[in-house]
Amino acid sequence: MEKIFAKLNDEQSEAVKQTEGPVLILAGAGSGKTTTIVSRLVYLIEGVGIPASNTLTLTFTNKAAKEMRERASTMMQKEGYPPLLCTFHKFGLLFLKFNIHLMDRKNNFVVIDTDDKKRIIKKINSEIPTPLIASEISRYKNSLLTPDDAYKQAEIFNYQQIAKVYEEYETYLHENNLVDFDDLIALTYKLLEQNPDLAKTTSQKYQYIMIDEYQDTNELQLKLLQKLCSTHKNICVVGDDDQSIYGWRGAHIRNIMEFDKDFEGTKIFKLQNNYRSREPILKVANALIEHNRSRLEKKLIPTRGSGEAVVTLNSQDENEESRKIAQKITKLMDSGVRAQDIAVLYRVNVLSRSIEDGLNRSGINYKLVGGQRFYDRAEVKDLISYIRVITNFHDDFSFKRIVNKPKRGLGKASVDKIELAALAAEKSIFDFVKSTKIADLEVLVRKKNAKTLKQFIKDIQRVAKEVKESTYNFIDVLEETFHLKDIYKGQVDESDRILNMDEFYALFRDFITKNPESGLDEFLNELTLQSEQDQVEGDSIYMMSIHASKGLEFDHIFIVGLEEGFLPLVGDGSDLEEERRLGYVSFTRAKDTLTLSHAASRFYKGRRSDLEKSRFFNEAGLCQGSLKVVKNTAFKKGDLVRHKIFGTGRVIGISKSGKEFKLNINFAGTKKDILASFVERL
Repeated sequence: MEKIFAKLNDEQSEAVKQTEGPVLILAGAGSGKTTTIVSRLVYLIEGVGIPASNTLTLTFTNKAAKEMRERASTMMQKEGYPPLLCTFHKFGLLFLKFNIHLMDRKNNFVVIDTDDKKRIIKKINSEIPTPLIASEISRYKNSLLTPDDAYKQAEIFNYQQIAKVYEEYETYLHENNLVDFDDLIALTYKLLEQNPDLAKTTSQKYQYIMIDEYQDTNELQLKLLQKLCSTHKNICVVGDDDQSIYGWRGAHIRNIMEFDKDFEGTKIFKLQNNYRSREPILKVANALIEHNRSRLEKKLIPTRGSGEAVVTLNSQDENEESRKIAQKITKLMDSGVRAQDIAVLYRVNVLSRSIEDGLNRSGINYKLVGGQRFYDRAEVKDLISYIRVITNFHDDFSFKRIVNKPKRGLGKASVDKIELAALAAEKSIFDFVKSTKIADLEVLVRKKNAKTLKQFIKDIQRVAKEVKESTYNFIDVLEETFHLKDIYKGQVDESDRILNMDEFYALFRDFITKNPESGLDEFLNELTLQSEQDQVEGDSIYMMSIHASKGLEFDHIFIVGLEEGFLPLVGDGSDLEEERRLGYVSFTRAKDTLTLSHAASRFYKGRRSDLEKSRFFNEAGLCQGSLKVVKNTAFKKGDLVRHKIFGTGRVIGISKSGKEFKLNINFAGTKKDILASFVERL
């Protein structure tokens, strides 16, 4: 027990010891929330005697889950059954593996990523913007709306079309035994909702539940947690309302603000001692966030003493800004600072370009977090598609991607003919080619192509058979059979692509070595659960959006683009309080020094614009000036609203009208300007 409490302050210790009933731990930035939640888990298991198998700890990124698992393992004295500590989506994946059969679905499903989702949608409908459809489908699923529900809600013609795409998309997923990211949570909840006995036994299994970063949960995740707590109220959540920055993707700040209403009898603990940042950094962070009205009162208290004052960097344009930042970074590195201890943050991704140019000119290595992920590269996606087909012969989506890679003389026209014939026969492409005689295939495609298709099917079957013999050697058999590296022979970037393929092969072998009982589908699902923050490693400075930086810390932080319109974003229904929280999150990533940069003008969207210095300088006490008081609107573009006369409509624009906000709303094709106070959000 001494080991558990040795590094905890009084507030942390009290929170750890409160094991029964609902607990809310308000953990300010850098206040040791990970230490507290891990210590509480270890205390439950080794101090109170709760079996590890009766605990469940959920977080949002693989990086956070891995760090927590490692810390818990180090602290535990006894070896035994490890506690389940994973992301929400990993929990959903594991739960569905055991229980999806209750929905008459097979448990060897494959999880598709965002890129796959968009490709499927585009094939169904290429007229409506794919990102819009993908976003609406995600919203439907997180609101537990079926395609039928979506049809009923779609009062605007475009949304009737989207509801139709949603229906076809769901059919496609079912037929190909696929699930998307949203399904991992939505289907888990539906199973618990539709099977009371399952909900009861699951709740009884997980008697003690802890949630990290609770401010990032959405409405569906709250409903899932309530199901998991149906036989008890032992839920402990750790979070910070001041770091709620994901409203745009469905996170609901009310979950943490009203936790005590959702779970009666809540005990609240506040962790305010900051162990990360120097006093000048916390002074500006506290000053900024205090301008928010909708927050739970707390204040970061410095424990690391004083340090360098926060620096304001003034530049005429983005080119001067990038030169100054490159010079400052060079100076830091010359003084012995490691590259990986430095990060450049921005609110809007487009601002990275000029900084990249400046770093390149200065010969500074950098890594763009949130740029093209390793698993999104064409050569890696091809390998993943091969594995998907070998795992599931009926995955037409992946089959079409690889059928002509390497080139086999099968053009798009030939593949389309085969696909149409397969649809008519109500078979997958694989089954159709396998069961159709060569003479009949030759009616659809050339004789040579018919033979090629037949051989391709035989090769896939042979490799699939080899997997059963040895999963570890599968990669060698795959390469020997299909010669995948030949795809990129003679290309300018051949060596880079082959290096990426070798990296993927090594990754596969490492996974199988560590998980000898796992199959190809488990490997595929692990890949799909990778996150942006899994990219943070190596000897280079980091560049990333403020959103991507959450949960990370660096000795030296540079924040660019502190201008009105960039940070904060203004207009178009932006939420000023969330913008302020973004500023607060970015400031509190810094441990030793913080540099805030703004430019008088930037080249943006095809033209140069003069810019006004961000109000955040003033609100943080870094410069003098009159405060901007702006009434916040609860509405944003895309919100569905109801008017008592005009009915349901979609917000397509927002503007100021005196002290009010004026909404431009599309009511089933008729656009009207209505004051915000005259409508309610659905």
